[in-house]
Amino acid sequence: MDALFPALAAGPDDDPRPALRFGERALSYGQLRAAAAALTPRLAGARRVAVWATPTLETAVAVVAALHAGVPAVPLNPRTGPRELTHIVTDSAPDAVLAAPGDELPAPLAHLPRVDVRPEADGNAGRGAPAAGPPVPAHAEPPPVGGAAAEPDPSAPALVVYTSGTTGPPKGAVLPRRALAATLDAVADAWTWTSEDVLVHALPLFHVHGLVLGVLGPLRRGGCLRHLGGFSAEGVARELASGGTMLFGVPTMYHRLAEVLGTDQELRKALTGARLLVSGSAPLPLPDHERITAATGRRVVERYGMTETLMLTSVRAGAEPERPGSVGLPLPGVELRLVLDDGTPVTARDGETIGEVQVRGPNLFTAYLNRPDATAAAFDGDWFRTGDMAVRDPDGSVRLVGRRATDLIKSGGYKIGAGEIENVLLDHPGVREAAVTGEPDADLGERVVAWIVPSDPAAPPTDRELADHVAAQLAPHKRPRVVRTLDALPRNDMGKVMKRALRG
Repeated sequence: MDALFPALAAGPDDDPRPALRFGERALSYGQLRAAAAALTPRLAGARRVAVWATPTLETAVAVVAALHAGVPAVPLNPRTGPRELTHIVTDSAPDAVLAAPGDELPAPLAHLPRVDVRPEADGNAGRGAPAAGPPVPAHAEPPPVGGAAAEPDPSAPALVVYTSGTTGPPKGAVLPRRALAATLDAVADAWTWTSEDVLVHALPLFHVHGLVLGVLGPLRRGGCLRHLGGFSAEGVARELASGGTMLFGVPTMYHRLAEVLGTDQELRKALTGARLLVSGSAPLPLPDHERITAATGRRVVERYGMTETLMLTSVRAGAEPERPGSVGLPLPGVELRLVLDDGTPVTARDGETIGEVQVRGPNLFTAYLNRPDATAAAFDGDWFRTGDMAVRDPDGSVRLVGRRATDLIKSGGYKIGAGEIENVLLDHPGVREAAVTGEPDADLGERVVAWIVPSDPAAPPTDRELADHVAAQLAPHKRPRVVRTLDALPRNDMGKVMKRALRG
């Protein structure tokens, strides 16, 4: 843990510097150090541990302790449906699940040993306090790194984060410790992020934006995180007005802030006083950029990354992007190229020639867990194929123009695979055929659209029925927002659905 979090490496147990605050609950650096140290012995020897990733202190302490123990953590979305959760747990095979004492865990986790995380109790006990509860049963195979006795190798896995593909169930991207360090140092350089910064956000903690950037980022810098628990304009205004210096969000959040800026003077004043506003996970629409800048004088900085690569590019703090939609220059250590369909690298920086973004560098994942076929297919030599299409401007900055595939939807900051939604829709007795696409949405970036051929044309299932069906099996953010009924899906000669025809 020392190499990842120098601020936690040494210091008095009563170190009062604020580290984490979730609502009214907080831990200083001394308390966080003690809480992680108390939990670490229970994890030593585990191959992997799952973390029930609620937006709470418990999640942050659990992940820090796992990193301290050299045990990869698998963050779980608490809103994931039983089918998807069963797949993730079966695929990742964690030796235990870490959760807050009062959390009710669903059936797919029932067979796992449970470790209750009590941050305040362990944090107040001081260094060397006995671990509460029995240790996690050691796996029959030796763990990749052992306990906290020695600093794990930078190539050792730190996190396994599940990400939706275009078809089939989610894949677990194995992120090594070096990727976390490389990305966090690179964005710190781009954003002049220091120990004096106080980060405000309300992002979920089961993906890399909220967890890696939003929790581990402040801890690596020696700064402070204030997590809102749930997003609200009032919460953003309150925390920025009381010492917050940076705000992280996704376009949906900034859209909602932009909608009320005209009438909310406290919010407008708070955003104006912030040092840095960062948006990611999907492009921020131009109208929201313009409304926020007009009201506050602040330009929202956009960055670009994905689960497998962490952060790739960013507009630098204080720099004006050359044109709307720029996600800035490649970050330090990131090599980025654009490639044509035939594999020819794009050399032009004319803002017009489109190519697929391919990258390499220390920030990349090492593999998809248990999927050597998918891992091999994701790379062109040692270049990772992102599937994103972009142009480069004369100064080298990157402007994204869309996805290579039509089956990946970015909605409300989430990356959603159409295939898994289609599979669930086809399980509904009222659906004979199904296809899923995305279409532009002012609030979400893209909304999920289901195209169905009903089993009984005279009595098709309702929009609400299908939305609830998907939300119950996968996660609420994957439910279709629009359902369109057809007599037949357009298909080519090979029987493949032509989604471009559906999109019009």
